[in-house]
Amino acid sequence: MPSIPAPAKPIALVAPAAPAPTALQKALHKLGLKRDIDLALHLPLRYEDETRITRLADVRPGAGAADSVQIEAVVTDCQVMYRPRRQLVVTVDDGSDVCVLRFFNFYPSQQKALAAGQRIRARGELKGGFAGWQMLHPTCRSASGALPQALTPVYSTVAGLAQPTLRRVVLGALERVDLADTLPALALAENLPAPLWRLQEALWFLHHPKPDTALDELQDRSHPAWQRLKAEELLAQQLSQLQARRARNALRAPMLAAPAGKAGLKSQAQAHQQVPQPAPLHERLLAALPFQLTAAQRRVCAEIAHDLARQQPMHRLLQGDVGSGKTVVAALAAALCIQAGYQCALMAPTEILAQQHFGKLVDWLAPLGVQVAWLTGSQKTKQRREMLALVESGEAGLVIGTHAVIQDKVQFSNLALAIIDEQHRFGVAQRLALRGKASLRHSRHEGEPSPGRGRAGEGVSTEKQGEADAQREPHLLMMTATPIPRTLAMSYYADLDVSTIDELPPGRTPVVTKLVSDARRGEVIERIRTQVAQGRQVYWVCPLIEESEALDLTNATQTHAQLSAELAGVSIGLLHSRMPTAEKKAVMALFTSGAMAVLVSTTVIEVGVDVPKASLMVIEHAERFGLSQLHQLRGRVGRGAAASACVLLYSTGDASRLGDTARARLKTMVETTDGFEVARRDLQIRGPGEFLGARQSGDALLRFADLQTDSAWLEWARALAPQMLDAEPVMAQKHLDRWLGTKAAYLKA
Repeated sequence: MPSIPAPAKPIALVAPAAPAPTALQKALHKLGLKRDIDLALHLPLRYEDETRITRLADVRPGAGAADSVQIEAVVTDCQVMYRPRRQLVVTVDDGSDVCVLRFFNFYPSQQKALAAGQRIRARGELKGGFAGWQMLHPTCRSASGALPQALTPVYSTVAGLAQPTLRRVVLGALERVDLADTLPALALAENLPAPLWRLQEALWFLHHPKPDTALDELQDRSHPAWQRLKAEELLAQQLSQLQARRARNALRAPMLAAPAGKAGLKSQAQAHQQVPQPAPLHERLLAALPFQLTAAQRRVCAEIAHDLARQQPMHRLLQGDVGSGKTVVAALAAALCIQAGYQCALMAPTEILAQQHFGKLVDWLAPLGVQVAWLTGSQKTKQRREMLALVESGEAGLVIGTHAVIQDKVQFSNLALAIIDEQHRFGVAQRLALRGKASLRHSRHEGEPSPGRGRAGEGVSTEKQGEADAQREPHLLMMTATPIPRTLAMSYYADLDVSTIDELPPGRTPVVTKLVSDARRGEVIERIRTQVAQGRQVYWVCPLIEESEALDLTNATQTHAQLSAELAGVSIGLLHSRMPTAEKKAVMALFTSGAMAVLVSTTVIEVGVDVPKASLMVIEHAERFGLSQLHQLRGRVGRGAAASACVLLYSTGDASRLGDTARARLKTMVETTDGFEVARRDLQIRGPGEFLGARQSGDALLRFADLQTDSAWLEWARALAPQMLDAEPVMAQKHLDRWLGTKAAYLKA
């Protein structure tokens, strides 16, 4: 991606010669406010109306309890009282009635400012009663000076940064900052979803709105001033995503068009020296699979193969519902890479999921002569050293593992394809680290021929090949079982090509979801007894491992003990993240083989676990889980021919009454098993920030726009971005600098 100019200098609050930031600068930096434009875009959370004075005689009893009012009065008495507790009690008279101001926390300077005879303005919630009017901890100031002509902004802040100081700093930034238009004339002339104010006019208004402004338009962000900011923000996002896509297309990646009849890697060729290989690796893999691909799988395989055969790096998201068969698509992509003489890495977020992938891919690829390496943090030193050697030499065509794959000691010989499963579980830095592994071969092996280079390296000198390797970019395939709603795909994933597996393999049994009160826990246990008697297996998922003082929830260890007592003679296992790796593997092996009937687990089994005989999933305290997580857990059953069910146990205790959000989640789970519909409703309930998560997106790029209500502006920005980059590149870059600053680095991931 082209380098973005450095942000403008921080606000001029500190003398240029001072090497260390002041306390004020530190506080501002905690809020992410480093440039004048950052301060200008730090919009108020709410407003206070200090433009008018209310007479006490005009306030009806009870009217001031919900809204703050401002009075102007003379202090008639000010004293410290000690009963029932120490407090400053100030009596004021506005000429129409008397009011008592109470302060339980106060300073001597405050007491002095409220001395008898002072004329003050007090703002706060006014409460009436037998003792007359009272205000508790009102905001007070001298009555000298004219009343403000605009509403007073209240900003989000941090400790040590008072509202008056922040208001002063923001006002100074607004006066200094360059708010010249960065929207071309064509953007302001046609196809506008709503009239647009000028940016300078919009920002000044939102920081200091007139008192007669409709507050509901400010709160729901429907005011024309808000519309301008939403339009600008969405345009910046679309420009940045399009710029990232174009920059990526200018890079070069290995062309992974597999030559027919070549095994690809050196070790593979040696293993089959005497055996002719008439068909490419991916075709032999297809022939060896014990099942037929669905039409959707064939379609996405063709899309990926087309990308891999090009010089531009693939940057594709493969999305599919739980159980739709993404792993075999990844295996076929890996086969194309290995066939062409390069290495492929597959990174999964948990060791259980990585182990699941390893088991499947070894079964599929090892018989075809492919060496598969395995890397996790729990490996013994000797085994890890052996795996690292296989990776560095190039003998391992496929490398599977967890975060261990991106550690410094891992050196690939010729990585050309990186596959990231459950990509939303990885941070931006982790994804960048995996992609960065592709350029390490030149620095580690300069002057050495790459083993098994295949057609990609033929006819190229070692020196030139090394130079090409140092500059090349790997192809990137990201996979997710959490489908991405259309508005998210258009915004946060606009620089990605998206492949969708929208068809489940034949034989998958629909899962019936039941919402059950924990008062009927005994009935659920009897259902388990029946399932086990029929030779089926059961998951029981709990949200916690051990007792928590904060949450009174049944935990996994306690549930395991209870079920073991109530289901005598039934093999019941326990699985959670704090168990030693060897113990976790042993438990999963027993359950996968069918030797264990019931598995009590935390959410470590959320993804990847595939046990066809498991036909019942019980999720305890289901109201505590997110919608995507519930859908992932439900996907662990229904993988065989037996009718399957998911029981959502919810608590009926007073401390756990279902809130509106939890009720909406559980209702969605009962009403649909379609992952795309689940994702759409999840976006509605949580919004894009929580749906994506701060770690996944690097940093929330949308602060003002709402993908649910501002889809028209999103469409407008999406259409304008390519025109603006082509016709007004300087203006487009200025717009990006204003809105994103250094955040654009996240787009590289």
